Parts: sequence; C-alpha cells; structure tokens
Amino acid sequence: MYQERIVLSPKDILEKEFKIDTRGYRPQEVDKFLDTIISDYEEMFSLMREYERDKKDLIDENMRLKGEIRSMRTKLEVLRDNPSGDINNVDLLRRLSNLEKIVYGDK
Repeated sequence: MYQERIVLSPKDILEKEFKIDTRGYRPQEVDKFLDTIISDYEEMFSLMREYERDKKDLIDENMRLKGEIRSMRTKLEVLRDNPSGDINNVDLLRRLSNLEKIVYGDK
C-alpha cells in the first residue's frame, strides 16, 4: 500500500549517481548523507511492515471479540427466555459488559 506512494526506495538512493561539476559538492559528503537517508528509509519500511502486521492482528482480534459479544448476546436472550439456566443474568450481563469494554474501550 505505502510502496505505491513512495517514489524512492533505499536501492534507488544507493544507486543514484550525481554529475560532478568543477564547483560541485564533495562526493564523500553526498555519499555519507545518502547513506543516512538509506538507513532511515530501511528503518521506515521495516516499521511500516511491522505496523501493518500489528494492524492486521488487531483487526483479527477485534473481529473475534465482536463474535464473542454476539455469542454472549444470543446466550443472554436464551437465558431470558429460559430463566432456569445455571448462569444468572447478572453474571451474563457482567461478562457482556467486560467484553464490550475490551472491544470498544472504556468510555
């Protein structure tokens, strides 16, 4: 996703050659600066890949927790219709509340 929006890759920077003029920049300084840029780019790409993995994991966990909430709501409806169950309504509501806090955060 982000690779489509970023023009230069670390390899592009590394392989860039500048024309040398008689009054141009010192090649050693340019190379040193470009090495720093390449290092930053590589770190940025690494962080972005890590964040993409984290985001996917969080989305998966969010979907799982929403499924648990749906399941708990279904159980609650069944228990309301059949009050002779082992779990009382207070326990079920407390569990449902805890799951909602996990999924949606404390508000």
